[in-house]
Amino acid sequence: MTPPADAPKSAKGQALSGPQVIARLASLEGWKLWGDGDTLAIEKTFRFDSYLRALAFSNAVAFMAEQQDHHPDMLLTYRQCSVRWRSHDVGGISPRDLRCAALVDALVAPEQAGSAIG
Repeated sequence: MTPPADAPKSAKGQALSGPQVIARLASLEGWKLWGDGDTLAIEKTFRFDSYLRALAFSNAVAFMAEQQDHHPDMLLTYRQCSVRWRSHDVGGISPRDLRCAALVDALVAPEQAGSAIG
């Protein structure tokens, strides 16, 4: 059965408009838009001084994501980890993605913060 048109959206929220994403992204240092259309996401790449630190960071992101019940796409390479957020259930970028991006930033030690690349 299809819900009525005036039924509330999922508790997980809804996609933000383009201007809303741009405005909120301005408060997240180093995060940028990635992709377009159905693949549009926010992404940030973090650099580390060793592979093991990049791996530890990716594990910390995975643990936080599990706690949030919201999971990013991640790419771990030698001394780098890219994190990409998109809410597939709402078909775009949601407030939840931006909140999780801020939580990822909080995982990085202050002395590491300058080593993130966009």
